Amino acid sequence: MNPDLSRPRPAGGEEHPLLLPFAERELPAGRHQFHKERLMAQIHEDLRAADVATPGTAPARGTGARNPFLRRAVFVPAAAFALAGVLAVGFLSYVDRGAADGPGSTVATGPALTTRIGTADPKGAPQLLDRISLASASASGPAVRADQFIYIGSKTANTYVKTEGDKSTLVSEQLHMRHQWNSPDGSKGWLIEPGNTGPEGVTLAGPDEKGNTPTPYLNAPTHNYLATLPTDPDALLRRIYQETVGMGTGPDQEAFTTIGDLLRGSHPPAELTVALYRAAAKIPGVVTVDEAVDAAGRSGIAVARLDENSGRREEWIFDRQSLAFLGERSVQVQGESGEQGLIKPGTVVYTTAIMTRTVVDRIKELPPTAR
Repeated sequence: MNPDLSRPRPAGGEEHPLLLPFAERELPAGRHQFHKERLMAQIHEDLRAADVATPGTAPARGTGARNPFLRRAVFVPAAAFALAGVLAVGFLSYVDRGAADGPGSTVATGPALTTRIGTADPKGAPQLLDRISLASASASGPAVRADQFIYIGSKTANTYVKTEGDKSTLVSEQLHMRHQWNSPDGSKGWLIEPGNTGPEGVTLAGPDEKGNTPTPYLNAPTHNYLATLPTDPDALLRRIYQETVGMGTGPDQEAFTTIGDLLRGSHPPAELTVALYRAAAKIPGVVTVDEAVDAAGRSGIAVARLDENSGRREEWIFDRQSLAFLGERSVQVQGESGEQGLIKPGTVVYTTAIMTRTVVDRIKELPPTAR
């Protein structure tokens, strides 16, 4: 499976009183910690669903609902970040770090990750995605043996509203590395991420909190599962729409988010990667954005879609020359969101950069490019 704990909390979401502090999750072998992480994830997913979905339309967990680890809606409480020493003492912005947006590009106010909002073009997406699909076909990685592991190393950060009592503030995480290993069948895995796991990480193997062996599905796939998906773009898109009915803020936005999750959080076979890009070109409302910067400060061009319910634009960022996938970010581009409207246009709610994606022979093995 592909747990991803680095996710932005829902707009206006408060820290949940049932969530346990990080220190209480430091238990032997990481198993109890893993179960509690999943419980926290479910709580925050429920909060997110209640915030954006029409009552009665959200699917029940276990009936096709998205794995909460896979979406950008999962957070460990701010106290956990503080205890782990991960939350920035001085809040950082892209301008402060000298990123490609350059001086004077900050739009939002407050201690948040901010950016210049790129210009969207509704006409260029099909052509760009066709070029990207051709580039991805010629850059396929090695096959994965059953005894190997898929490693994904990424940089990530989030901006969210933190509420204590009657006071709400906008908080940005410190940019940090995330290391994840998964076996092709999903039976073995490991995650190391400051603030979300202990220093040694947490196992991703074994049964879920109910003692059941997880069954892979579209929103919680294994590498082997991905190999079973159709590689015809039309058939693939139909399946995505069918399996995400009632999820998210609308079928088109949910389909776009699902494809983005697969491109970022997994290592799809080359044929499926091509199909995912070509399927995305068929989703209404997909646009190109002339300028976007990933979490590593790399500037590129983006394929994006605006969620009109939240005013946030989800952007997939690509290198201008090679068209390689660099990362993804979510930017508030219309209106204000969050408690007291603290998330202003230009706020980067979530950002990630794929630094290394490869195959290794052993779990917790760091490839040279990740050291």
